[in-house]
Amino acid sequence: MAELDVEVVSQDRAVWSGAARAIRGRTIEGDIGILPGHTPVLALLSAGELMIEPTQGSAVTANINGGFFSVDSDRVTIVADDAEVTSG
Repeated sequence: MAELDVEVVSQDRAVWSGAARAIRGRTIEGDIGILPGHTPVLALLSAGELMIEPTQGSAVTANINGGFFSVDSDRVTIVADDAEVTSG
C-alpha cells in the first residue's frame, strides 16, 4: 500500500510525523488534497485546519496559522508559523 511520509513542524517544535494515506489543507489559493503519487508541489498555507489520515489510528486535525508545505516523492513537509494538534 502506498503511503505518504509526513512531517509537521512549527517554528519551535515538531508537531506530528508519521505515515499517512491522505492530507487535506488550505492554501492561499484554496483547499488541496494530497494522496500518494501526487506531483511535486510547493504551496503557501492559509490559516485553517489541516487533516491527516494516518495509515494507523484515528484522523489527526491540527489548526495551522500560515506557513508552507512541500510534496516530493511521497514526502510531505509542512512548516507552519504556528500549529496545534486539536484531535487525534
